[in-house]
Amino acid sequence: MSDGPATSHDVVELRVHGVSGAGADQVLDRPNVTQVAGDRSGGFFRPRPGYPDTRGPAGVVLEAYRWSDLPSGTAIRTLSLVFLLPFMLCNVAIWMRPRGLGRSELVIKALCRVLALSLTALYVLSIVGVALDLVAWRCLASPQCLTERTWLSWLSDRPAGLRLAVLSIVPIAAIGLVWRLGARPGRNFDAFRAPAATTASVHQLSAVGQWDAAPLVGRLRSIHVAAAFGTLDAALLTARARADASAATVALSVATGAVLVACLALVCAHPVIDQTDAGRGVDRVARWLRFTASGLTVLVLVAVAAHRAPWPDVVSLPGHGEMVTYLLVFQTVLLAGLGTLVLWLRVRRSGWRPRGRRGGGPLRGLGAPIIAAAATGLAAAFSAELVYRVADFLDRNEPTADRVLLSPPLMYKWAIFGFFLAVLAMVFAAALVTVTTRRRRLRAAAATVARDFPDAPPEAAPRLRQVTRTIARARFTERLEPLAAVYACLIALGMATSVLGLVGIHPGDFVQRYLGLPAGMVNFGIGIGSYVVAAVVLVLVVGGIFAYRTAEFRRYIGVVWDLGTFWPRAAHPFAPPCYAERAVPELSRRITYLAESGVGVLLAGHSHGSVLLAATVLQLPPHVSGRVALLTYGSPLRRLYTRLFPEYVNPDVLREVGDRVGWRWLNLWRDTDQIGGWIFSPHRRGEAPTVLGPAGAVDRRLRDPWDVLPPPSDSVPPPILGHWPGESDERFAEAVRELAERLRRQA
Repeated sequence: MSDGPATSHDVVELRVHGVSGAGADQVLDRPNVTQVAGDRSGGFFRPRPGYPDTRGPAGVVLEAYRWSDLPSGTAIRTLSLVFLLPFMLCNVAIWMRPRGLGRSELVIKALCRVLALSLTALYVLSIVGVALDLVAWRCLASPQCLTERTWLSWLSDRPAGLRLAVLSIVPIAAIGLVWRLGARPGRNFDAFRAPAATTASVHQLSAVGQWDAAPLVGRLRSIHVAAAFGTLDAALLTARARADASAATVALSVATGAVLVACLALVCAHPVIDQTDAGRGVDRVARWLRFTASGLTVLVLVAVAAHRAPWPDVVSLPGHGEMVTYLLVFQTVLLAGLGTLVLWLRVRRSGWRPRGRRGGGPLRGLGAPIIAAAATGLAAAFSAELVYRVADFLDRNEPTADRVLLSPPLMYKWAIFGFFLAVLAMVFAAALVTVTTRRRRLRAAAATVARDFPDAPPEAAPRLRQVTRTIARARFTERLEPLAAVYACLIALGMATSVLGLVGIHPGDFVQRYLGLPAGMVNFGIGIGSYVVAAVVLVLVVGGIFAYRTAEFRRYIGVVWDLGTFWPRAAHPFAPPCYAERAVPELSRRITYLAESGVGVLLAGHSHGSVLLAATVLQLPPHVSGRVALLTYGSPLRRLYTRLFPEYVNPDVLREVGDRVGWRWLNLWRDTDQIGGWIFSPHRRGEAPTVLGPAGAVDRRLRDPWDVLPPPSDSVPPPILGHWPGESDERFAEAVRELAERLRRQA
């Protein structure tokens, strides 16, 4: 694949798309393109030679980097993101810690990693609840449940220990599945290794795409696999200890406890597992722990299968409900500790003073506990829904005595009830915020529209109202922070209520006793909550399929996958792989090649593509960045990333990006954009910027739409672009021409 002819005066405009998953022909705005580097998952494209109009504004050589298939290039990978979503969110939380923590960073990392380990344990316990509690313990002891189920009846007359040991293959297979998904082989990325980073700062966006993440993921994977097997062993040994606490049971329990304690200690030993050099000893320890846990599981299965003493005559698997409840309470304590620590650091540093337009909002830095709570609540809801659906399948929804036998544990009912109340309260709060802020947002939007179109004729009134509503909706993004915080608090509170299931209190009885509402209403809410969780799963599955198959649908659903898998796996190794580990080094290598060939490189990034380019610029060597210019449009760097990831994207990092490219940087933004925005200064053209120095010349506001009346050649007014890319916009071409001229003067 040839790059085509180039001269020392050429400028290559390298366009990087956002999360829309657009094709290379759309990014280049040319119908005929050819690939010049890369592969099917991610590659570089140029207009096909021999066709007219192959160059861009100011004669630049057009090139596009298409990375949309890296995070979800196959249907299997895309669907795996759905089921690994809680793991992915938990992994993102560790990157959302506040800025400038000092020693407190170690505590926050430890809390995030322990919480991630608890999600693995919850995943295993949910499978144990299905395979061992509902099937092996309850269904196989019920003639009603075994009716017309020959695939289960062959185990019905076997001892309970043998039933548990045989059906333990289900949770073991589930552990193997996530183990495989977390360690599945991918393309050899050695060809995309980036040049050594030149920055001395370690807490920056340049950390994304560095290769020191691979050893950490391997160690975390071994630890989580060991914890998963240890959780299974603990569930089996707890059940056996209720029947007969023999010497073998005690010895195996002590060994299992030692494995779980070792897993907790290792995930908190950051200097040990985070090291990239001379880490073979740590790798051996992690692998030894994994092999020990696997071998211990074999011994536990043999001990349980050979157990001949009578088992307790109880409805559910002994100890399983208590383990789930204690785990949910433990997760609630972790979330409370994480939230309290972050709040304390926030208050100690700057109090709750408003930060104005340049700040990150009153909840800046609180992303870690909020997203961690969302991940934990979603994992608990998924686990409860899995047990609920299997219980409904086994009892056939028939009002018999076995319906009580196969009823899900109370703590799962509390988890579903808490999730339903949190979602219900979130919807109500969102509606309340929408209504209470609507007038203010509309008033500010109307002032913006009046300045943009001061001489609009009366017949443009409907279009002006439409533009005003669009800008008002775009301003709602800033209102999502308090809503997310409210949801996180409600989720944590709902998880804490699961302890009531430990003492046998039903949600309906509790609400009727203390709130006076009918218990039947609560039971109805639990049923609705179960269907809400099922609907969430269905939407995620359908969204994953359509995001893979339909580019337009991906623009709305794919944003979750692309943003979540941008960050390396630093907390949960079963989270989907980080595509930035290839995209950033690959971009860096391509830019270095072009610059060293004697051409200037104009980097043009839309939406999340601007984040990829910012991370890439921070990794370029000085002799390369001196031949680079940057054009961003629809960029969320300031509006979203400085709020959600203040440690890695903050004003200092953004200024360093500007310094690296010699402030050959223009950022185009629109008031109608609900995601992107200004980076340094929100001033209009002709107004003085709000910041001094070269940073004040970076941002350029684009009036959107161009006009509110149809042009003479058309019957409809110009479209409202919002967050859509604007490569065909003349103002985009003007920015390209300006930056290309600055690069040519630099040469």
